[in-house]
Amino acid sequence: MRLATTISGQKFHFGSLKEVLAKAGEEKSGDRLAGIAAGSERERVAAKSVLSEVTMHALHDNPAISYDDDEVTRITLDNLEQEAYQSIKNWTVAELREFLLNGDTNLADVQKIQNGLTGEMAAACAKIMSNMDLVLAARKCRVISKAKTTLGLPGRLGSRLQPNHPSDAIDGIRASIFEGLSYGIGDAVIGINPVYDTPETVARLLSETDKLINDLKIPTQNCILSHVTTQLKAIERGAPAGLIFQSIAGSEKGNKAFGIDNALLSQAYQVGEELHGKDGQSTMYFETGQGSELSSMSHYGADQLTMEARCYALARCFKPFLVNDVVGFIGPEYLADGRQMIRAGLEDHFMAKLLGLPMGIDACYTNHMAADQNDLENLTILLTAAGVNYFMGVPMGDDVMLSYQSTSFHDTAALRQIFGLRPAPEFEAWLEDRGIMKDGQLTARAGDPAFMMAML
Repeated sequence: MRLATTISGQKFHFGSLKEVLAKAGEEKSGDRLAGIAAGSERERVAAKSVLSEVTMHALHDNPAISYDDDEVTRITLDNLEQEAYQSIKNWTVAELREFLLNGDTNLADVQKIQNGLTGEMAAACAKIMSNMDLVLAARKCRVISKAKTTLGLPGRLGSRLQPNHPSDAIDGIRASIFEGLSYGIGDAVIGINPVYDTPETVARLLSETDKLINDLKIPTQNCILSHVTTQLKAIERGAPAGLIFQSIAGSEKGNKAFGIDNALLSQAYQVGEELHGKDGQSTMYFETGQGSELSSMSHYGADQLTMEARCYALARCFKPFLVNDVVGFIGPEYLADGRQMIRAGLEDHFMAKLLGLPMGIDACYTNHMAADQNDLENLTILLTAAGVNYFMGVPMGDDVMLSYQSTSFHDTAALRQIFGLRPAPEFEAWLEDRGIMKDGQLTARAGDPAFMMAML
């Protein structure tokens, strides 16, 4: 590999491909905190120039963490589709970018190569793309997933109904669910982040949401976003889980910090298959976020974008129904402001879709970031144009349990109206039957939780 170049008379030499990847990325406070970011815009341009000429073969042979030292690297490379990889191994990063942006390249063309790509390849490509490039390329990489609803279809935009409550109170959770349903939210999942990570709490919340889903005959699935081991214990006791959730990292060490490994994820996947596989339904749900590896000192000197892409390569091995990046949740130490948040959301959506994942985004920020509602809305508009599978649905966009700002019920309703999109077809049919939607538009009954409650 040639790891040196001259820009405007100044010569730059990089010590490794990992350094090139780190310095080629757009400005992120997390990379600055880790001491691996480009020292100047000129150095960033130099790194991008060098990276554009790196081959897929070089990225394959030089992962961010070596094969012998990391099981995420091993599961990624061991599951790589060799025929697809052989067809692109001599491409440069620039050639991959040009392929994706070529007007003649379609979804079928992308699908032929995506299982031959590693996370490092997807990250490298993202680093030499503009925001508009990321939107255009991601739009070509449509990924459809199937549970009780079908997400990712053309002309559709899904939503996760997130009725979190600061004390896991059922009445408060039900009130949020009724309001969300009245706005047409919940076709991806009714997913709750519990305050108490115990099998008893998880089982109680699964049972309550399952009962509500069955009573109203809602075509959707439930999920309690506790640790995967807690969910498995609740399921063993008979709790009715629709999806099985876990946050993941891009390194073995990062996953150990989460209390998981590949074997545990495989066990959860098998449990999900036993629950719903016979019905042809995917059951795994993963969440990620740029900076999580740095926060646990498990990034091995790699930049946060590359580590995030490795999460997606890992997730792909378990055929998930949902994946989402909680883009601004970790805080300003990793994404300092709205500009960095928007860039990260577009990067992550593109990389996940390129690797074949049914990607949604939690467009969000913490209250101590230099970001606001307009930044969040700008990101959602760009992601909707890029073909994102789903957004979060939080009452008023303000999560009272997790204390962060996200997308509200009416945000998704507005995005559907702006772009002429509809919920998942199974869910839309239910909304029409209940009088909440007609011909793809919300009716006058929308937004009235009392109307939903009266259906019980």
